[in-house]
Amino acid sequence: MPYLLDADTLIRAKNDHYGFALCPGFWEWLVLANDAGIVFSVQTVLEELLKYGKVQPDNPPDQLATWAKQRGTTFFLEATGATYYAMERVAQWAHESHYRDAAVRDFLDKADSWLVAEGSARQYTVVTHEVSSPESVRRVKIPDACAAQTPQVGCITLFEMLRLERAVFVLAEDMKGISP
Repeated sequence: MPYLLDADTLIRAKNDHYGFALCPGFWEWLVLANDAGIVFSVQTVLEELLKYGKVQPDNPPDQLATWAKQRGTTFFLEATGATYYAMERVAQWAHESHYRDAAVRDFLDKADSWLVAEGSARQYTVVTHEVSSPESVRRVKIPDACAAQTPQVGCITLFEMLRLERAVFVLAEDMKGISP
């Protein structure tokens, strides 16, 4: 089952549980899973990551932005005709839903809507840390947008994906001899 990763899953992975120095196996697994046709994201997520990790004159390059840029269109899929058609349906749903205009604009301006559209077009499962909030009027949540599509787009968390795919990150051989 192929997956599409939300920008926040990658940002939080870098900042929290799977920092590049802390757990390089996570990032290696993503590359291997991508090579196997299992894990992807979308071009608009790449754009968000590059914007998020924009190098400032006083700051070193952001590791995630560098990693993402190296992956290119092999990892970050470009929209197809089917994606644009699905995006029309996603936008129509958002406009016809109960959300405030500002929430709809925000959703459609970000990668979230393109992630849902790509998931719909390719029948891939979207991976996000967002939690459904169908009563919300101020923010369109990815799980709610996925559930509203026909057919419904699968939506799970990063940890669920890792469990389903039986991802294992093994301690480096040179670290096994360390004693307390």
